[in-house]
Amino acid sequence: MTARLDRPGLLFALIGLAGLVLPLVQFKPNRIVPGEGITLAGALPAGWPLAAALAAILLAGCLHWRATLRLVLALAAVVAVLLSLGAAATHLTPPDNTLARVAPATGFWLLLLGFALMLADALARLRPSLILRWMLLGGALALVVGLLASGALEGVSVMREYAVRRDSFVREAQAHLLLAFGSLGLALAVGLPLGVGIHQSPALRRPVLSVLNVLQTIPSLALFGIMIPIFGWIAATVPGAAQAGVSGIGVFPALVALFLYSLLPVVSNTLTGLMGVSPATQEAATGLGLTRVQVLAQVLVPLALPVLLAAVRIVLVQNIGLAVIAGLIGGGGFGTFVFQGLNQTAMDLVLLGALPTIALALIAGIAMDLLVEAASRRPKGDRP
Repeated sequence: MTARLDRPGLLFALIGLAGLVLPLVQFKPNRIVPGEGITLAGALPAGWPLAAALAAILLAGCLHWRATLRLVLALAAVVAVLLSLGAAATHLTPPDNTLARVAPATGFWLLLLGFALMLADALARLRPSLILRWMLLGGALALVVGLLASGALEGVSVMREYAVRRDSFVREAQAHLLLAFGSLGLALAVGLPLGVGIHQSPALRRPVLSVLNVLQTIPSLALFGIMIPIFGWIAATVPGAAQAGVSGIGVFPALVALFLYSLLPVVSNTLTGLMGVSPATQEAATGLGLTRVQVLAQVLVPLALPVLLAAVRIVLVQNIGLAVIAGLIGGGGFGTFVFQGLNQTAMDLVLLGALPTIALALIAGIAMDLLVEAASRRPKGDRP
């Protein structure tokens, strides 16, 4: 029997093999200059055997074989790629040299992408249960935290930037979470009643959704910029506004801008969820003697919960990303490091802000997807 070619595995192999050919790391005399690219084979004393082992996994992934074995090997390869980055940084950095930097290069990102796609493909084929996927998410987080806490990556450039800015990183992380979750809370507090209101009053749907659509079409950078003169004027002319925290720059205008961007998904999904409930179900609830408010609270909202949670997912992931722009107007968050790095031509500093933003968005998206599935109560066989 001839082995069948796995087309997704072929794509993952091409991505990963390109990563093996391209530089794994860049060795830089300091944090600003571009530096010299070094492949995996040249970055470590045992680079060639490791590269051969990773290539073998990639090539084996081109064939059909058990998803469990594919999952184990892909996970081991992801860990090996991360550890090789840390080992290369330690090996290439001269002792007592505080200026030299070893940064991840194109090859590292392609290797990580290839094996991460193989890992995700194996998980999709295994079709784990909802509880098992929660456990897998927790295990992945524990693995990343353990890897960072072990010090295996402390020689990598972005971790050296973190070591210098540890206190400010914690402060900006708190600001980023405040912007993302604070704007989400405000949007839910305003958007859910507004969505219920336009469901109950169809005449208001078109004007309300039109206004929210206009707000959504404004570019994020422009909307953040608009906040500066508006709230600057309010803070300067309205008595007590400045003392209440209103200002043209800082957290307040950033929070308002993110709140405005969040309204359309919340309102539209609320309306869609409520309209998706069968009229027969509503008539049956009314026939049982439930009042209009009781029908809304006990029938419509519970049945529309998966759609409402989908709105929360959209807004949360969106705002985690958009909160980076707040760094331009003094709102804090991980965008502070991104724009500082761009101003200083220091890509390691850019990564210090970009990587946790991406990780936070991924975790939030996956967790909310699992919550949506739990709320929808779909049987395992109906899962897409």
